[in-house]
Amino acid sequence: MKKQIVLLPGDGIGPEILASSTSVLEAIASKFNHQFIFEHQLIGGSAIDKVNDPLPEQTILAAKRADAILLGAVGGPKWDNNPSHLRPERGLLGIRKALDLYANLRPVKGFKQLLHASPLKEAIINGSDLLIVRELTGGLYFGRPSERQNNGERVVDTLVYSRSEIERIVKKGFESAQLRRKKLTSVDKANVLESSKLWREVVEEQKANYPDVEVDHCLVDAAAMKLITQPNQFDVIVTENMFGDILSDEASVLTGSLGMLPSASLAENGVGLYEPAHGSAPDIAGKGIANPIAMILSSAMMLRYSFGLDKEANTIEAAVESCLDQGLHTADLHVSGGKRVSTKEMTEAIIKNISSINS
Repeated sequence: MKKQIVLLPGDGIGPEILASSTSVLEAIASKFNHQFIFEHQLIGGSAIDKVNDPLPEQTILAAKRADAILLGAVGGPKWDNNPSHLRPERGLLGIRKALDLYANLRPVKGFKQLLHASPLKEAIINGSDLLIVRELTGGLYFGRPSERQNNGERVVDTLVYSRSEIERIVKKGFESAQLRRKKLTSVDKANVLESSKLWREVVEEQKANYPDVEVDHCLVDAAAMKLITQPNQFDVIVTENMFGDILSDEASVLTGSLGMLPSASLAENGVGLYEPAHGSAPDIAGKGIANPIAMILSSAMMLRYSFGLDKEANTIEAAVESCLDQGLHTADLHVSGGKRVSTKEMTEAIIKNISSINS
């Protein structure tokens, strides 16, 4: 198989972890006789520094030609005082909109080897395995107007959703539940927000099309509490943009670190952008200590969702688990015992494990 992959290193630790992911993919290509062609493009703060644009047109065109996109991370305090149109995050929001990446999938799994690294009790998180399906191109982050008024004394942000936008992400939630344990939790704020009332109406309408899926509704504040007190009750969570953003970051405590959480952002035509759930961590950039696992697992999601290469994806995931079994961990995991390793050492260990797994 031959595939064209656009690489968007971005800012902070983005270039480091993306280099790790690329090395792992090269190992997979060699093992399974594939050809992955990589093309680097600019996004975020690095794009602002070089071309004064967080999302150059060249990046959009390359992404549209590609079979899939891998993104490192964007943002950092260096650009905090920039005007809003020259903020790194505008690059990330812009490419989601340009490619209509409406569905964000974030699997959250409590690795048994890292249960003690979580601030939560092991009895609570043991066996936790859920998927957050987040709407990605609508809601509060994209509403207009979004502005300051009255000399900055008054602000306006607008939350806008259409029925069709809600329908397609709710369908993705149901479809995802059908592939897992067939339980869907819809998270909203229907006791307050009109958008959530419409959201709940759509879920109720759609559930007749998925009779094999158990459905329940949960207000976002209750969901936030249950996520860290009863995570095992969740299978698939489907929710709107801002709620999904917050809940998926909260869910990182189940794994002990955001450095373990991959994600996929999908369009209806199958194009996908894959990135870790964590940020750019500029405070550790260039130190060689960043955790590359979320980025590497995001690459595994790319193989599975965009290329249909389940065996190859499973191989990467098994190689990562083997590293954890071997006691290897990066600094962010706060694991007592075992062996703390650098970004490069973790990457090399994963590649070594890939070569030893029978294909």
